Amino acid sequence: QVQLVESGGGSVQAGGSLRLSCAASGYTYSSYCMGWFRQAPGKEREGVARIYTGGGSTAYADSVKDRVTISQDNAKNTIFLQMNNLKPEDTAMYYCAAAAICYTTIDPKWFNYWGQGTRVTVSS
Repeated sequence: QVQLVESGGGSVQAGGSLRLSCAASGYTYSSYCMGWFRQAPGKEREGVARIYTGGGSTAYADSVKDRVTISQDNAKNTIFLQMNNLKPEDTAMYYCAAAAICYTTIDPKWFNYWGQGTRVTVSS
């Protein structure tokens, strides 16, 4: 049973930074795709970034690529999302997800396993 547990959300002022973490367990593959998604109230879930744990290749949504960095700690089966220069429009529930393989697009439909989410609130 794959389990994903996010942490690191919180409330910050615009311009601030947050680092989200996602600890994964129970995955049977040695390498897999992990991604970060977010969903604001009344909006669809959207991809933020993803990383392939086998080689470390990454991809980012255009809306955030200059402000976020996805990384991994393979020894701890954990991925991170460093978010800088946060804006009020970044306010959302952030979810970690896992899939067997990575695709070019960061589309929720490719991901099979999801965490419970961690909330990020950015005030102006």
